[in-house]
Amino acid sequence: MTGASSGFGRAVATILGRNGANVVLAARRTELLEEVADEVRVAGGTPLVVTTDVSKPEEIAALATATVERFGRIDVWINNAGVGAIGRFEEIPLADHDRVIDVNLKGVIYGSHAAVRQFKGQGFGTLVNIGSVESQIPLAYHSTYAASKAGIWSLGRTLNEELRLAGVSRQIKVVTVMPWAADTPYWTHSANYSGRTPRMVAMDDPWDVAEAIVWASVHPREELPVGWKAQVSSTVHTILPDLTETLSADIAQREQMQKAPPAPPTSGNLHQPMEEGRAAEGGARQRIKEEDRLRDDADSGQ
Repeated sequence: MTGASSGFGRAVATILGRNGANVVLAARRTELLEEVADEVRVAGGTPLVVTTDVSKPEEIAALATATVERFGRIDVWINNAGVGAIGRFEEIPLADHDRVIDVNLKGVIYGSHAAVRQFKGQGFGTLVNIGSVESQIPLAYHSTYAASKAGIWSLGRTLNEELRLAGVSRQIKVVTVMPWAADTPYWTHSANYSGRTPRMVAMDDPWDVAEAIVWASVHPREELPVGWKAQVSSTVHTILPDLTETLSADIAQREQMQKAPPAPPTSGNLHQPMEEGRAAEGGARQRIKEEDRLRDDADSGQ
């Protein structure tokens, strides 16, 4: 599993450990992966740490090789690593747009390529790619992130058709998991050129998403919107796409560009790992609640 050092990845690793699974942990922060490995081990699982930058195909190949050498096969491959860049499209540096695509889309392509080749060789397997509700409903000020997640959604559907045509769709499954915004360290790690602190409304608990990812790995289906907000958004967008996107953009404008307090520009963890943001949860919900309280207090004092 890529992106295993924090957020969904760390939560999924913990849940898998509790179920006695062999868990391969891949991310850039080696010392943090070792910490996660200890948690998996204590929970009852067997961890393997493989330091991996998913934007480098040779490191993805090494990840697949190390996994097979240790465990003999790959039952489930989870492409979870993801980064973001928030702000007006033209104000985000091209280097940051490039990096989002390198990690979120090309990293998933590299991981999917390695997984499908391995699955065809061994005759079975499940590929789980972490998309987003933004795979279907692009959100203003998340331009390249939304584009990358749309690419993941399209990749999954294409791969499932190819597997069907190859006559192996019963043995090899591709799942795209599509969460709503969740309170992970994503909001700490994202590049941010909006001029304001990163935020979104009604964030989900990352552990709920992690449970859905584990469920999808055992009960694969082509797409899994996670939670009622993602499910309703997906359904409504299918019927009224323009209206759904307009409403979503208005929410982003209000929450991200108007309500949030000022913040300096940052490239986040795009180009180098960050020390901050080590847990499954990111603390964004509490931060946003406090920001709103301070704003309301200031408004009432005027």
